[in-house]
Amino acid sequence: MPRAIKHCLRFEHAKLTALVSIGLSGILIAGAHSLARVPSRTTLDCSVVSSAILGRDVNVCVDLPGDYNSSGARRYPVLYCLHGLFENERSWGERGGKEILDSLVSSGQLGPFIVVLPDGGRTFYVNSFDGRERYEDFFIQELVPAIDKKYRTMLSVAERGVGGTSMGGYGALHLAMRHADVFGSASAQSAALLPSFPHPLPTDGRWGFYARVLEEPFGNPLNESWWDANNPLHLAEDPERFAHLKLYFDCGDQDRYGFNAGAEALDKILTGKGFAHEYHLRPGGHGWSYLADYMKYALEFHWACFSAAGAKKP
Repeated sequence: MPRAIKHCLRFEHAKLTALVSIGLSGILIAGAHSLARVPSRTTLDCSVVSSAILGRDVNVCVDLPGDYNSSGARRYPVLYCLHGLFENERSWGERGGKEILDSLVSSGQLGPFIVVLPDGGRTFYVNSFDGRERYEDFFIQELVPAIDKKYRTMLSVAERGVGGTSMGGYGALHLAMRHADVFGSASAQSAALLPSFPHPLPTDGRWGFYARVLEEPFGNPLNESWWDANNPLHLAEDPERFAHLKLYFDCGDQDRYGFNAGAEALDKILTGKGFAHEYHLRPGGHGWSYLADYMKYALEFHWACFSAAGAKKP
């Protein structure tokens, strides 16, 4: 059994006991056959969510399961998938995320769930220090309710997850740790985590440009208190705030930004606090070539969590 499935199932003791008693291998084989009957091609529905908090419309694409329009009143688990820096809500469909999901559903490795892809700009998915861009407030107070109203989502926390890569990985960890009453599972791949406060900011090369981007959400000069209040490495020091969160993250050992050091730091903090999680340092770099190899593990993790919470199979 994949480690991700074990990780989620151990939070559901009653379900785990029942699975063991009747033979887990048989359940997985039968489940794979039933999942394979789901139409594999998902459908992207792109529109806008009008935000009073931000004072503008936010572009959002929603990747709907292949059987969404033919399944009557059936409701689906939902995964909010957050893009990286200089990408947008359409990157999932243009860079290969959609094809990875379709392949996993078609092969029977995953059941159907809704994927929500909001445009996060350069926000890091936080409220900006100057108060001009309250993206976190928009996400929690407006986006999630709007999606639940428009689409047939499961409304339980356990069947709502958030994941992302790079800046989006930072955002997924940040949102899940601060709002464990909204998200039951979280994943982060190549998350933009720095093991220490970046002061002074570097000014040369790739890092110099990245550092300037940090000023938009975290202040110019960077405000250390605001940085800590939003930083997943700081939030991880108090895991009681997200005690029931199921958590997966990974990073490439050749990440060109050195985010593997941040991932290692997060793993060390959570391990020291005794918080159950799944972490992998994998061979590879940073970007969509890394995701092409490893995104499937994050998607499998979320489906395992949805299944443990009672997500229905076709």
